[in-house]
Amino acid sequence: MLDMKIKPQRGETYERRMMIMKDSNCGYCMGGEILAGFGIKICDLQVSQLILFKEQSHPGRVIVAYKDHVSELVDISDEERNLFFQDVATAAKALHKAFHPDKVNYGAYGDGGCHLHFHLVPKYKDEFEWGTPFAMNPGKTYLTEEEYAQMIEKIKAAL
Repeated sequence: MLDMKIKPQRGETYERRMMIMKDSNCGYCMGGEILAGFGIKICDLQVSQLILFKEQSHPGRVIVAYKDHVSELVDISDEERNLFFQDVATAAKALHKAFHPDKVNYGAYGDGGCHLHFHLVPKYKDEFEWGTPFAMNPGKTYLTEEEYAQMIEKIKAAL
């Protein structure tokens, strides 16, 4: 449910009003247990947050989620969109530096959870799902808390 407690400002556009809203059922908006079901926040970027995806069949898989609860790229200003793509590029560069994938795949779906975000999925030649689209959640590889912490530190060091 969208948080309607935020009072609109005089002259505020519909687009800006939508940008400052949060969905109480959204892990990207609320964090906490909802986010912990699938990810671990690594850090904030310019206009987004970087999240480690817990299922690690593709070592280094992360999510870049926009800071506000919007569904579409067209729901944000050109400036915000450019900053969001800079965040995506920053995350991709860090993945290349930290994990040396042969390719990073990018996925932006969101019809199941309408919060603007991209999955960044490192792919490695002749390894799991090379040459095919990545599965949303293969459910195969989960790490220990210590391994997640090490992976997060590796990504942070590469940012």
